Amino acid sequence: MDFSLELNKTVQSVEKIIMSHLPQAEGFQKTVIEAMDYSVEAGGKRIRPMLMQKSYELFCHDDNRDAFMRPVLHAFMSAMEMIHTFSLCHDDLPCMDGDKYRRGRESTWYKYGEDMGTLAGDGLFIYAFETVSRVYEEQLLKVSCGENLSDYSVREIELFTSQVMKAINVLSGKSGIYGMLGGQAVDVEMTGKPLTDDKLMFIYSLKTGALLQASLMIGAILAGAGDEEIAQMSEIGDEIGIAFQIQDDILDETSTEEVLGKPIHSDEENNKTTYVSLYGLEASRSEVERLSGLALDRLREFDDVDEDSRDFLIALTTMLISRKK
Repeated sequence: MDFSLELNKTVQSVEKIIMSHLPQAEGFQKTVIEAMDYSVEAGGKRIRPMLMQKSYELFCHDDNRDAFMRPVLHAFMSAMEMIHTFSLCHDDLPCMDGDKYRRGRESTWYKYGEDMGTLAGDGLFIYAFETVSRVYEEQLLKVSCGENLSDYSVREIELFTSQVMKAINVLSGKSGIYGMLGGQAVDVEMTGKPLTDDKLMFIYSLKTGALLQASLMIGAILAGAGDEEIAQMSEIGDEIGIAFQIQDDILDETSTEEVLGKPIHSDEENNKTTYVSLYGLEASRSEVERLSGLALDRLREFDDVDEDSRDFLIALTTMLISRKK
């Protein structure tokens, strides 16, 4: 597999999927919708929806399931990017990090105002679940109204429904107070205060790792993977997430604003404890390699899966640990 070529194709495909689910900027609430769309259209690596897609393709071997679940998967991929973007909108606010630029252009609050930047984040979080529920309802209506009705048994539809509900529970749980938002809350509360290693790892696992975990888990759930496989994807997501955050700390210390597309040394300026500030650059790089190695070993253990998807996930994980931005 030519990973660079496959990555480029996948990013382009994921980008189209995400854009297709954004709301139209119209009506009296047009401004907040414009701010929402602006936030998502700013780009980014699209790592989370990519992980979700490849996790799904890793385990999905049933064409009948795929015909029903693929549009639902696309909705979840878009919802995941909306939730991730919502967190960035709020993270940039003056009451948080106060960053005026994100991904090489004005951050949402700086362009649209603090009030609209806040509402844009709120809107993305809510619209994410609206998107998933709407698309799933559309799939059910297609079946119940007779389209491809003979292709699905009642038992299959009940199974699909339970799996979609499970995926929604994962998405909401990993986004909220026991996931990303909870990690962010502790991070904000502890800014300027000494942090123990346990509390720092708690923040990293939830603030960054939770949505990566959710992406891999949801893909596996929608594909019909077993509980053990879903648990493995959860562990992989946690390891990648913590490694990703430590690498982010390293880049904040060693990169440039031109390369990153956002201010550097922001952790130091905001008086935040990071893995680098606790253990130094060398130990931080070693920990990134250790955690990524664990994740890669887990991926290599899977058999009876789509090998191209597995190879892609291995190559993507490897790329993330050596990224420069």
